[in-house]
Amino acid sequence: MLDLIHLSLPPQTAVSLKTLVQNSLKSLHLSGPSGEPFSPEQFDAAVMTTYGRFPLALTRGQGCYVWDDQGQRYLDFVAGIATCTLGHAHPAMVAAVSQQIQTLHHVSNLYYVPEQGALAQWLVQHSCADRVFFCNSGAEANEGAIKLARKYAHTRRGVANPIILTARASFHGRTLATVTATGQPKYQKNFDPLMPGFAYVTYNDIADLEARVAELDRDQPQVAAIMLEALQGEGGVCPGDPAYFQRLRQLCDQTGILLILDEVQVGMGRTGRLWGYENLGLEPDIFTSAKGLGGGIPIGATLCKQFCDVFEPGDHASTFGGNPFACKVGLTVCQTLEAENLLANVQQRGEQLRFGLQRLVQQYPALLKEVRGWGLINGLVLSAETSVQAGDVVKAAMAQGLLLVPAGPQVVRFVPPLIVTADQVQEALMTLEKALALL
Repeated sequence: MLDLIHLSLPPQTAVSLKTLVQNSLKSLHLSGPSGEPFSPEQFDAAVMTTYGRFPLALTRGQGCYVWDDQGQRYLDFVAGIATCTLGHAHPAMVAAVSQQIQTLHHVSNLYYVPEQGALAQWLVQHSCADRVFFCNSGAEANEGAIKLARKYAHTRRGVANPIILTARASFHGRTLATVTATGQPKYQKNFDPLMPGFAYVTYNDIADLEARVAELDRDQPQVAAIMLEALQGEGGVCPGDPAYFQRLRQLCDQTGILLILDEVQVGMGRTGRLWGYENLGLEPDIFTSAKGLGGGIPIGATLCKQFCDVFEPGDHASTFGGNPFACKVGLTVCQTLEAENLLANVQQRGEQLRFGLQRLVQQYPALLKEVRGWGLINGLVLSAETSVQAGDVVKAAMAQGLLLVPAGPQVVRFVPPLIVTADQVQEALMTLEKALALL
């Protein structure tokens, strides 16, 4: 674990931070099933080590702040990786969770679920979609979109071996199908054989896209769908080019190819608009949502227009998907976005954050290159010449009381709760400046 938190700092600083890390590991207060304390080593012995964990045990949160087991407060600009839309312990969510768990928390989808219908109606009324399928995560939502596109290609277009085009540097999930869709070999390593039926293009490069479609469809139609993120999150916070996406929409209309947008990270207001596609001036045929939809309660959704809703009973299902508990919370998040006018806050705080980050780029030109993003999903790009990586900045900021998250080795991601205030953005910028001064 110490390798994980190694910092590229001056020797005297690195020593003090290494000591801090060692002390943090020794003093973590983890509790077992009976309340007895146990160590990080005991934790790792019981839990699969699929995450490189920071030496931090968070125990409670309020608004945009979280506290660790030592009582140390942190300003949370990770928000569960763009998930805690309303921050922590928001009164509306607390009330919704408390009310629903006392009423009815789960029933089978063999019955009508009123809360599911209400959330679906809200989503349909506030998007270009006509129908919704509920699941539990972004990966499941993307799986649903892939299955829907394949069935549509088979039954409506007569495509025998459908191919879905995705982008290099994308991220669509960790299941076998979605990790294949993810155009990053580092996530696919050692999971061969991958799923057939996927090919890759360069994001925001229309010439590459057109050439790939022409190549694959030269003898007979094969391309069933093109699946892209409106903004590539894990790929480095790279916003989509509106001109690229509008040409993509034209190409899909001309060929019958479905356009799928992965809105798992950028949907639900994070970009300053309710959906990421609104920044691009088009409507997708299918899009997916998760993360911010439940504000931290697991829920995902595959949304589509009616013409491509080809699912029939038995085609797709999810035991937990759309249960009363998750849908009640999801609807509460949606309604609170409206009631608290959070889209305007996202736009204003996003502009404030980008302005402050650009000032830091000017202040540290040898370390920082640029700022990019929409609303409250922003990336601080490190200089190609520096040896400092995004993880180093994240760890240095954590030591100062600010939680950030990398988006690849060269980009630091800022995804605070959508309720973040002007004072908290300023606090984050001042804290980051202190951290950068140590690098």
